Amino acid sequence: MKKRFVILGAGESGIGAALLAIQKGYDVFVSDGGEIKDNYKMELKAGHIDFEERQHTAEKILNADEVMKSPGIPEKNELVKQIRAKGIPIISEIEFAYRYKGNSRIIAITGSNGKTTTTALTYHICKTGGADCAMVGNVGYSFAKQVAEDPKPLYVAEISSFQLDDIKTFRPDVAVLTNITEDHLDRYEYKIENYISSKYRIALNQQPEDVFIYNMDDETTVKTISNYSIKSTLAPITMSKQLPQGAYLLNAKMHLKWKNEEMQMSIEDFALKGKHNHYNSMAASLAATAVDIRKDKIREALQTFETLEHRMETVATIKNVEFINDSKATNVNSTWYALESMEKPVILILGGVDKGNDYSLLKELVREKVRAIVCMGTDSRKIYEAFSDIVPLMVNTDNAKDAVQSAFHFASKGDVVLLSPACASFDLFKNYEDRGNQFKRAVKEL
Repeated sequence: MKKRFVILGAGESGIGAALLAIQKGYDVFVSDGGEIKDNYKMELKAGHIDFEERQHTAEKILNADEVMKSPGIPEKNELVKQIRAKGIPIISEIEFAYRYKGNSRIIAITGSNGKTTTTALTYHICKTGGADCAMVGNVGYSFAKQVAEDPKPLYVAEISSFQLDDIKTFRPDVAVLTNITEDHLDRYEYKIENYISSKYRIALNQQPEDVFIYNMDDETTVKTISNYSIKSTLAPITMSKQLPQGAYLLNAKMHLKWKNEEMQMSIEDFALKGKHNHYNSMAASLAATAVDIRKDKIREALQTFETLEHRMETVATIKNVEFINDSKATNVNSTWYALESMEKPVILILGGVDKGNDYSLLKELVREKVRAIVCMGTDSRKIYEAFSDIVPLMVNTDNAKDAVQSAFHFASKGDVVLLSPACASFDLFKNYEDRGNQFKRAVKEL
């Protein structure tokens, strides 16, 4: 009898898992409550994979031996409750892909902020160092699809807390936790401790020969790390002191100490600027060192890395006003980092779907750097409550074009218009990429 494997959600991770499952001889059924994108539908049809869209047929799902759910589907979903009640195991796509990775090694990166940049940079370093590797997970291909179609000896995976919630055996050789700040609390019963526990699951199955990289300067991490029995070798990063092993910044130099080797590099030579990026650079360098990438290659890669789209991306300068697209800032902390790195007066475009945000974190930086706020979203009430007493110029808009025109109107020569929304994008846009692309289009039309 073939094992019945049901996949809920036909996005990138669902399709990847379906392709791997069919390859491994499972009886596969994919169910999506919404519409499945045409390109994904074509892949399902080409693989002769049974699927449904715009509905969930209970009898076709509740006869599963195992269910893989998309990270976007919360535990409180009715169907998920029924699956749990029947005692059917639910796993995430990274757990499924992990089963079939063979002898390949994994660097897995999680955290509230900086994980995409750290993942992309780690991948760039490993690639520069000659490793045959792939970037998977939340960026690039789904992990399962990569394993099915083009397996590699090394995977660099960006992993969200939602994906970690449903792992059982997943064990990365190197785990990176960039930091922990309040995010997605709507998914964790508004309890930060549930969200924190979910992040630490990245080290759950690690053994002493594995490596766990964490940020010693991150308050929440330092306060909570001792609550979890982490068996792996700890490798901290910090800007506050010298370390016998790990990575630290001293007198504008990064020191990388691992086993009996040490490397130094001036932060002036980093392609990525800004304090938060120095943390990302340290974490990525340490992760690459742990999988034996040579020091000279790490140095070269840190100098040649190009920044990511939608992450502090310079779009254009018009009449001496610079426009920056930081659409990937979907939480308050990301916006805090963006503002912290600004050296010119800012016209800030904020707003979207609020995930239980606490805007008070931004108050000091807004008071110091922001001349006007343009709200872009369906509900701006909390933004007004937080900032109307310290920012004299505030306006509401409900699309990217109006937001850009309003911001340009408020801007003087030498200002920066910064799209760094601190919110999810689903009220007006498909996702943060769509939001960033519409912003860029509106800037180019000015």
